[in-house]
Amino acid sequence: MKTLIKNGTIVDDGKKFVGNILINNDLIKSVSTDLPQTDDNTVVIDAAGRLVMPGVIDEHVHFREPGLTHKADFESESRAAVAGGVTSFMDMPNVNPQTTTNELLEQRIELAAQKSVANFAFYLGATNNNIDEIRKADTAKVCGIKLFMGSSTGNMLVNQTDMLDAVFAESPCIIVAHCEDEQIIRTNIERYKTLPANDVDATCHPKIRTAEACLKSTERAVALATKHGARLHVAHLSTATELALFEAKPLADKLITAETCPHYLFFDESDYMTLGYRIKCNPSIKSAADRTALAEALTTGKIDAIGTDHAPHLPAEKFGDSYFTSASGMPSIQHSLPAMLDLWKAGKISLENVVRKMCNAPADIFKIDRRGYLRPGYKADIVIVDADKPQTVTAANTLYKCGWSPFEGHTFGSTVTHTFVNGTLVYCNGEFVSDKKGEALRFNR
Repeated sequence: MKTLIKNGTIVDDGKKFVGNILINNDLIKSVSTDLPQTDDNTVVIDAAGRLVMPGVIDEHVHFREPGLTHKADFESESRAAVAGGVTSFMDMPNVNPQTTTNELLEQRIELAAQKSVANFAFYLGATNNNIDEIRKADTAKVCGIKLFMGSSTGNMLVNQTDMLDAVFAESPCIIVAHCEDEQIIRTNIERYKTLPANDVDATCHPKIRTAEACLKSTERAVALATKHGARLHVAHLSTATELALFEAKPLADKLITAETCPHYLFFDESDYMTLGYRIKCNPSIKSAADRTALAEALTTGKIDAIGTDHAPHLPAEKFGDSYFTSASGMPSIQHSLPAMLDLWKAGKISLENVVRKMCNAPADIFKIDRRGYLRPGYKADIVIVDADKPQTVTAANTLYKCGWSPFEGHTFGSTVTHTFVNGTLVYCNGEFVSDKKGEALRFNR
């Protein structure tokens, strides 16, 4: 089957031009400013006045399956992803059972193949005693080794010095680290537990999970990676101080890279007053100065990629009366691209850089086979966006299984109109037009 996307404003690999993309089955056949020859069986989509870009690769999600499917699953969250222009995701291991063996990782791949409309891959989680599993990881299948250097949802904390050294010395592929110093956080928690309950609410979150906790842990991760010459990707940067640990140089020249998330660029600590536990996440959303510095680091190149840390919880798990029982994490994958396009419209980031950080860079960092770019011979994961069509987020039009969004009430300036996954038009003008399942990502390592 052939599809021609014509007259669109193609944005990819630092370039922007009006052109045409011909899809043949699951692959991109050509990208050109000239109209290619087609036959009567070619489906034609006129994308005049719209943006055409590679499908977003979200390298940091929590889709909760298996074991936590009361709040999310591969079917529900992959549909939310595709509706937001995300065609591939990489899922974290803190599910039930935790993905800490290669056998369990294979089981998740098989399960996602039956349910997900987006492409998928999974992290193998590090623990204090599974170095043998890490050594045996199939680097063509596993997207990376997830290392929790601070505990978060799922409590997979790795805190033994010899195991940390072993992971950095022996991991056969990229290490993705959650960096928060556990002792600093526990000390802060114990101090806040002595206060009257009414004095401890969402506004306390950045005072408990502090910038100091992030910096100390990230310093340790960078030092270990440097010591062992390991490939390290630091997840969800949330502070200005951590940026001093990263270099502003071409991605191809880096062994140590960094990610931030749309919520650290969109919100700051003043928003806890109105949004409360809706924006409670780990690491915490911090100051307006941190928010500004993170946005600037996308332009300088100190931050290399955008991932969502999409982490849904049911309202009952999020919106109780107690800070200490409110779950950390928020759903965001359906709205990550519109959020970043709002930042483009606000002059905080170039359009070309949005595509670089959300599409190109994840493919390069993780060495994904034939995805992340609009190139002949690559998989036809393609998104069309109407940048002049506003959309207001409501609980009713979010597709997350948990049924809510921190962006409720916000009107984004852009709307995803078409999403192709492996050459198949899956989502079109607000409707799912195919239930064809995605593919397991492959990695060239």
